Amino acid sequence: MNFVKRAGMSLSARKSRTAVLLGIFVVICTLLLGGFLLRSAAERQEAAAQRDIGVDVTVRKKGMSAAEADRLGALDVVHRYNPRLPVRAGADGFAALTSRQHAPGGARGGGRGPLAVVGVRDAGLLLPFSYGSTEITSGRGIVPADAGRRVAMIEERLAAENELKVGDTIRVRSADGGRTVPVGIVGIFADPTQDPTGGAPPHRLPGNVLYVPVHTAQQLGKPGNADTGEDGGSGDAAVTAAEAAYRVGSPDQAERLHAAADRLLGAGSFDFRVNDKAYRDQVRPIQRVGAFASLIVLVIAVAGALILGLLVTLQIRERRDELGVLLSMGERKWKLIGQHAVEVAALALPAVAVAAVAGQLAGPAAGTALLDGGSQHRRAAAADGVDGTVPPPDLRVEPAAVAGVAGIGLGISLISTVVPGIGILRLHPRSILAGTE
Repeated sequence: MNFVKRAGMSLSARKSRTAVLLGIFVVICTLLLGGFLLRSAAERQEAAAQRDIGVDVTVRKKGMSAAEADRLGALDVVHRYNPRLPVRAGADGFAALTSRQHAPGGARGGGRGPLAVVGVRDAGLLLPFSYGSTEITSGRGIVPADAGRRVAMIEERLAAENELKVGDTIRVRSADGGRTVPVGIVGIFADPTQDPTGGAPPHRLPGNVLYVPVHTAQQLGKPGNADTGEDGGSGDAAVTAAEAAYRVGSPDQAERLHAAADRLLGAGSFDFRVNDKAYRDQVRPIQRVGAFASLIVLVIAVAGALILGLLVTLQIRERRDELGVLLSMGERKWKLIGQHAVEVAALALPAVAVAAVAGQLAGPAAGTALLDGGSQHRRAAAADGVDGTVPPPDLRVEPAAVAGVAGIGLGISLISTVVPGIGILRLHPRSILAGTE
């Protein structure tokens, strides 16, 4: 008789034992699937947290050009970056703010320029905006897509003084008075910083700060002809970056960025500061959960193989008479081992199906319980003004996880039957039936 058919008949004849094996397999597969789902959810949560939170790196170098900042920003470890190019500028056709104790001369574009214009690539990486102390009250911030465009963000006090709103255009004059650049207002922000006490020059007032794209800052910082709209001079040597901020995914990537900065900027020629507190506080717990899930999978696989192996060994001992009859009828020993393997493996597939249903029903609650410790970090981060937080857990049953459980389940069934089945190779039908072995 075909040993596969005989395995089916054996399972049907031993219903109670089959139910016990099936129950054990369901528990094993459910725990395995839980480990897989928890690990994959932790990996997704970690990847999202690295992208949104990451590690902030600030590079400062005297005379660093925008091109050097861009070369570092083009590295594959950098998710976002933002050079900061400060220039002085004057106001043409609108009034800059002045402090009460300071003489108003030069407020309308004369002198060295009452406006503090900062060229940026991504305003979201500026510390006041990323920490939430400075907020955009209307419109939007400067984004990488604004490169080459003449746009600006202005402070709400300057906007109120001149009755400006998003969509209006203002004209900003270079500090030397040699050129005027029209810029469209795309955003208005509120800076909580109060004016300095005792009087201050206009460019020191927080209300006179404008954020523009890097190219616009370069235009205002280079000599040229007024109102021509053409760049004067050549290159961008006239304007250098005070610093550049980079967001990478992890402390390891920050080390790679430092090595690249050594090559591009010259070792020891720059200041390199890493802020990974948010990463440590919010990402490291997720990594520990992922490592724990991997350990669960390993422990359950080993324990499952041992438990099922012990049960199969006991079954082989109880079925010695059956084995002796089959051997005396000329059945090959490897087919007897194959019969036990088929009996156990036949229970693995329905156990995987039951585990998948259980995972679909209980997965979200389990993920929230084990991984949503990040909600506390989200609340703490919001209170501290930290940019980016750990996203909620996303525990879902995926085909890859089910396939992994099925593969391990079949592997357990083979190991738990083949290893104990080695004892079948030592059996002799005559001694079994005679009761001498």
